[in-house]
Amino acid sequence: MRNKRFLVCLSFLAAFLLALRIDGVAAETGDQAERAQHAANVIRQLMNTPESNIPDELLERAHAITVIPNLVKAALGIGGVHGKGLVAKRTTQGWGTPAFIDLNGGSFGFQIGVSSTDLVLVFTREDGLKGLLEDKLELGGEAGATAGPVGRSEEVGTNLRFDSPIYSYSRSKGLFAGVALKGTVITVDDSANHKVYGSGVSGKNVLLGNEVAPTSVVQPFLEALQTYDPARRKSAKAE
Repeated sequence: MRNKRFLVCLSFLAAFLLALRIDGVAAETGDQAERAQHAANVIRQLMNTPESNIPDELLERAHAITVIPNLVKAALGIGGVHGKGLVAKRTTQGWGTPAFIDLNGGSFGFQIGVSSTDLVLVFTREDGLKGLLEDKLELGGEAGATAGPVGRSEEVGTNLRFDSPIYSYSRSKGLFAGVALKGTVITVDDSANHKVYGSGVSGKNVLLGNEVAPTSVVQPFLEALQTYDPARRKSAKAE
């Protein structure tokens, strides 16, 4: 029985590592520019799909947005999720310089398979990233994530209170219909932040100081966020 469990664990590990390789997760190659470009593509594809885009009402309340492209989930008796992405915090001038992050978690169950999911998290509270900036942010409990509403203003309705701290949007491309967020943990990827912004610049510096300028590496992601910012679109129409 013990040998059988050992073989199951080895099989899971092999499947998980193979999934990371097959899906070509850009962050695993250390290519932060490709990671930022993939995150930008996720935002554009999400917002250009009428049946799944983020409503303007929610975007106007967003204090931060996290995008994790190609979040890999694998399960074979035991399972896990792993992904790398970016987070941007709203400032008085609009979306601020993005920081790089990791997402990891484990699960137990009887599902078998591997999936790749693009994940977008919209934070509606100013202190929503507090846990991330202090150490880590666990999705569950106080940081529970709710499936986000979709559609334009007239489709969403006017009675939604947007009272969840986090709204999630996902697009699954594998065997699972979605992604379970409970028990997953987001941490700052300072290895990537150092490579992009300098050895002395941490994720906290990027998200809190508002003094770290965006580089060409993260510009595609920042431009995608700015393109769909309701305030920016309203300003452009007024002109």
